[in-house]
Amino acid sequence: MPKIRTKQTKYPPDWEKVRETLEEFERKMRDAIAESHDGKRKVESVWPVMQINHQRSRYVYEMFYKKHAITKQTYEFCLKEGHADKSLIAKWKKPGYERLCCVKCIQSKETTTGSACICRVPKDQLQEGQVVQCTCCGCRGCASGDV
Repeated sequence: MPKIRTKQTKYPPDWEKVRETLEEFERKMRDAIAESHDGKRKVESVWPVMQINHQRSRYVYEMFYKKHAITKQTYEFCLKEGHADKSLIAKWKKPGYERLCCVKCIQSKETTTGSACICRVPKDQLQEGQVVQCTCCGCRGCASGDV
């Protein structure tokens, strides 16, 4: 008879440092998914989920790379368990993408038109008073630079 596998996750030693915050992000994510989409455009209904994913990934990134508050083992555990977006963090390590809002903004536009999303344009290159909001994630401008 085959063994019955139960999923018992082994948490890293310093998991407690990030556990509470990541659980709060998980609650926010469930609320954003369950939120009513009445009166919103189709793309607008996804924006809160994208923004929470960004915040959660940025939190894990800063705890490991900036504050050095968690170990590599905990960082890799967060990536493996889906607490942070691995591809987004990989882009943040590259020059020019330090403030990238989502990977979708650079993937969808570059392949079709040869240009990046409107939120990737630096604010000083936009017309005076022009309001920028990405259709992919609702970002209001994530281009690197003084903003």
